[in-house]
Amino acid sequence: MNTLAIDHPAVRPTRTQLGDWTAWTVMAKWGGLLFIFLIYFPLAWLALMSISERPLSGIPLPLTMDNYRALVDDTRWVAPFSISLLIAVFVGIVSAIAATLVGRHLPNAKRSGLKLLLCVIPLFVPGMSMGAALFIVFRAMLGLKLGYWSIIAGHFIWAFPFGLLVVLVLTSRFDHRLVEAAEDLGASKLRTFLDIELPILRPGIVGAGLFGFLLSFNEVLRTMFLRGTSTTMPIYNWTMAASQQSQVPIIFALATIILLVTLPLLAGVFWVLYARIDKS
Repeated sequence: MNTLAIDHPAVRPTRTQLGDWTAWTVMAKWGGLLFIFLIYFPLAWLALMSISERPLSGIPLPLTMDNYRALVDDTRWVAPFSISLLIAVFVGIVSAIAATLVGRHLPNAKRSGLKLLLCVIPLFVPGMSMGAALFIVFRAMLGLKLGYWSIIAGHFIWAFPFGLLVVLVLTSRFDHRLVEAAEDLGASKLRTFLDIELPILRPGIVGAGLFGFLLSFNEVLRTMFLRGTSTTMPIYNWTMAASQQSQVPIIFALATIILLVTLPLLAGVFWVLYARIDKS
């Protein structure tokens, strides 16, 4: 019956409609390819310029490894990199836990829309405004000494809404009859969560952790207000690039190493994640 209905002259698409649809499809295809090019070409060009003898000229040739040798000799970046890595891991873990707890509560909570709005408002607050506001509260009002703890607090406030939205994609579609069935069979709340909820929510939990890690590792604006005398990797790169152009080639090499480490790691996480989803 569906085939007959589609083939009926009254609903059969005209040549003009087919032509418009084909044109939109072609535009979408080339637009997507252009978007992918704009994302990955600069990253590939960065890696190429990191081994260029004159990276600031934009000319890749001649090639050299002097920038990487200079990076190895200059160890000032090691401490900021380690600090940023530890902070990002901590923020990622805390964001995943908090997003899971809140994400499980919101779909069945009273005034869930208002609560969700209050949780995601930091997404729309500029980083400079949020950093300045937190600085006033922590330093001026409370008189606290800023440091790693204040950086973590600022990063968490920024990363948590992203993780929450990722978790809510799954919890809003979660069949709570599974939990009720487990409770009827005598399972404890912890056993119900570990055996039923956790396997279903795992993609969202991992996504929330990744968002927290990446957003924290690259955060500059909030960190500038909340770091006190501490220095993270983005602040170090920004300072070196702004004060001494001679350090820019080293920054190119360091940024390339970070890409070579993080991109395969993220690709592996997503491959394992979605491989499990396809099997389930």
